[in-house]
Amino acid sequence: MSTASHSSETNLLPLIVEPEQLQEHLDNPQLLIIDVPVNGDSYRQGHVPGAIYLDFRYLMRGEGLVPNDVPSTEFLSRLFSALGLTRDTHVVAYDDEGGGWAARLLWTLELIGHTRYSYLNGGIHAWRDSGLAESTESTAPTPSEYRAEILNPHALITCDEIKQKLEDKQFAVWDARSKGEFDGEKGNNKHLGHIPGAVNMDWLNVMDRNRALRIRDYAELMTELAALGLTSEMEIATHCQSHHRSSFTWLVGKALGFNIRGYAGSWGEWGNRDDTPIEK
Repeated sequence: MSTASHSSETNLLPLIVEPEQLQEHLDNPQLLIIDVPVNGDSYRQGHVPGAIYLDFRYLMRGEGLVPNDVPSTEFLSRLFSALGLTRDTHVVAYDDEGGGWAARLLWTLELIGHTRYSYLNGGIHAWRDSGLAESTESTAPTPSEYRAEILNPHALITCDEIKQKLEDKQFAVWDARSKGEFDGEKGNNKHLGHIPGAVNMDWLNVMDRNRALRIRDYAELMTELAALGLTSEMEIATHCQSHHRSSFTWLVGKALGFNIRGYAGSWGEWGNRDDTPIEK
């Protein structure tokens, strides 16, 4: 499988990095490896040597009308300073669930213009599957002074922007939720269903169950997405319920060369407003 790389030539590692590739670079001082597990015990049970732990809840605002929205730049500045991020740091993110929270971290970095980052393909499952050594000692970050600004607002798309673009033939919405949520049969929102014209590919179908949750073969994915109407010529917005699952589809879209943007509000916002069009 080919791995896509960033436009920036200075990156240590490709956007999607395999366990063996990462292992060769573990001693590089520029590397900041961040484990963002769903299950907090996962880090204690074993992690990539040198990885620091991040509670995924810090990646969302946590309160207000749209609690899953992006945190304030003040909060992000504190968070990334605490993690030890610097302009020269190359971040490698991974998790224990196939990429959702790791990708939410990477999408947040994209938003603040920090493009030196990679995703460990398959996360801790792939690392273990490759038989590589794990550590159970927690690594403390070395704090830095990082000032976060939204330098790349294009990584984000808002509810109002999506509403304005719904008639545009060059615009598409990739709904990464389950079929039940997409069809309006499941969910805890005021309104159930999906954004008019959206196409549904569940984020779980982007992972290869037989290869320790690595991203599926790119050519196969491209073919399936094209059949749904998602191609690299289009502008694509992706969402789920809280832009956790859809952070992963955003990352995969990016790896496939798509012009893809994340809708942080996701169905948590769209399905609870009264001014948003909905199909079932």
